[in-house]
Amino acid sequence: MRDGKPIATATVLSHPEQLTRLRRACPPAAHTAVLAGDPCFDRLLAALPHRDDFRRALGVATGQRLIVVNSTWGPRSLFGDTHDVLPWLLDSLARELPVDGYRRCAVLHPNIWHGHGPGQVRAWLRHAEYAGLTVVPPLGPWRQILAAADAVIGDHGSVTYYAAAIGTPVLLGAFPAQDLDPASPVAELGRTAPRLRPYEPLLPQLDKLLTGHHPDRYAQLSALASSAPGASAGLLRRTFYGLIGLSEPSPPAYLPRLLAPAHGGEPTAAVPPATPLRTPLQVLTQLHDRRPAAQPEITVTRYADVGSGPYTPSDPSTTASPPAPTGQTTPQVVASHTAIHEDAPDSTRLPLADLVLHDSQPEPAVWTQEAMRRHRHCAMAACVTAPDTCLVRVPDGSLVTLTAASGPDGRRDRCDPAVYASALYAWYERGKPFEDLLDGLTVVTGDATHHLRVTIIPPD
Repeated sequence: MRDGKPIATATVLSHPEQLTRLRRACPPAAHTAVLAGDPCFDRLLAALPHRDDFRRALGVATGQRLIVVNSTWGPRSLFGDTHDVLPWLLDSLARELPVDGYRRCAVLHPNIWHGHGPGQVRAWLRHAEYAGLTVVPPLGPWRQILAAADAVIGDHGSVTYYAAAIGTPVLLGAFPAQDLDPASPVAELGRTAPRLRPYEPLLPQLDKLLTGHHPDRYAQLSALASSAPGASAGLLRRTFYGLIGLSEPSPPAYLPRLLAPAHGGEPTAAVPPATPLRTPLQVLTQLHDRRPAAQPEITVTRYADVGSGPYTPSDPSTTASPPAPTGQTTPQVVASHTAIHEDAPDSTRLPLADLVLHDSQPEPAVWTQEAMRRHRHCAMAACVTAPDTCLVRVPDGSLVTLTAASGPDGRRDRCDPAVYASALYAWYERGKPFEDLLDGLTVVTGDATHHLRVTIIPPD
């Protein structure tokens, strides 16, 4: 307002409830209101049928859950100083969630990046990235990630609201109700969505959120997101051309479709790379040898060891043993070992490794030999050589290649191939000969099953 008159010729609103609040807050501006829906929400709605494409492009493997941490900007946001919830949350995401059962992404408001600087933000999140968190850049494909998500841990920002409006389970890690209009839809989200309970085990909270969610839980909030779902492009174009006094073009207005990140034409639409796990991994394994009826099967569950000592689950509710396969009646002993990437930031942890890992060596066979020489305490050295293949040097000097078969749909297995090396270690640890795996090996991670081809090259 200036001199009692509205400055704007048109005030674009997404829903009539905003007009009601505008009339109450600033009656002289009400006549400038234009109801034009929400183009961002429209693009999200149009993207939902392509959710599986987005998940594949983002590297979310079969059976994995994609958990998105989202924060708006401001002192009372999740990324703000709200009782230091974020450090606990990042630590719990790494420590409690099996790394092969969950993919974790962080979507932060651009003002966080611009306010603190990219270097500072990256520094704050560096250890979480080492443990597998993918940090989405400020102009990255956050909408595709939101459409692909299984759950969002967020706050009072619009991204968390969009997640609820498209039917995604939401857990509120921060929510300053005092900063919001009580009559706003976002305030209603705060009264409706469950709250994160800091400093309590996180995994049971996520399980409860996911199993207890109904897609229509936030139907009322979805209805309040837009006055005209799918029609904002035409409404906005009509408004803009009217303001400049021109006739609209004859072709229908449209919004560009959100492409799968790997195929996006813009550099900012590139897939955030799956961060190589640089933190030590504590690996639980369980062997089910049912030959000759079936291939040997090994269940592998890996946890990021973000502490300063050996991983010791203190609460059985947060860390479950690997599940036995269907029909398995005999209890199996759960074994454990430590796997560490050779480029781990804390090199003092490498002497703890039973299995040393790498993922980017031009001569992987040579590297495995040198790694066994450098790290004489370890039993095996494994290098990921392709998205579905791992090369492992075993104690007698042989090279074992583990390659995952394609899925029933013909698509390449998207599991981290370093998992296969842990399965091989579990076989070795129980004194089993590697030659017994030449007919194949089945590896289970979370809800996913991977069938491996095994080849052995004896030492020279």
